[in-house]
Amino acid sequence: MSLQQDVMTALKEAMKSKDQTALTALRAVKSAILLAQTESGAKEELTEEQELKILQKQVKQRKDSAAIYIEQGREDLAAPELAEAEVINQFLPEALSDEEIEKIVVMTIENVGAEGMKDMGKVMGIVSQKLAGQADGKTISNIVRAKLS
Repeated sequence: MSLQQDVMTALKEAMKSKDQTALTALRAVKSAILLAQTESGAKEELTEEQELKILQKQVKQRKDSAAIYIEQGREDLAAPELAEAEVINQFLPEALSDEEIEKIVVMTIENVGAEGMKDMGKVMGIVSQKLAGQADGKTISNIVRAKLS
């Protein structure tokens, strides 16, 4: 079952249970998937990796918005954003811990033979592909930067 079908099933369940938070989040995900499918030059079906990127982007947008709201003292607006992020998070694979990410980064650095910040792009590309959907790009970047410096 594809991610799109899972989202549609969850959307129907949210409609039946009248869960407005889930409805809002799932409709946004559905919209983002449909936009990606109808972009010029896009294939009919999205790959699993593309679907995961869309979900990660949706979660990141909500967390960033919530952080801004909290910074401005608007917890009333931050709470729904965080709730929607949690709804979308259930469709993402289990996130790896920093230690697990660090192990993969160290192995990649050894395999590539990276010797400093000039090789960060190579390492980031490989690690980002390996950990698609399982780790945040910012976390990967921070760990790679720490290991190469």
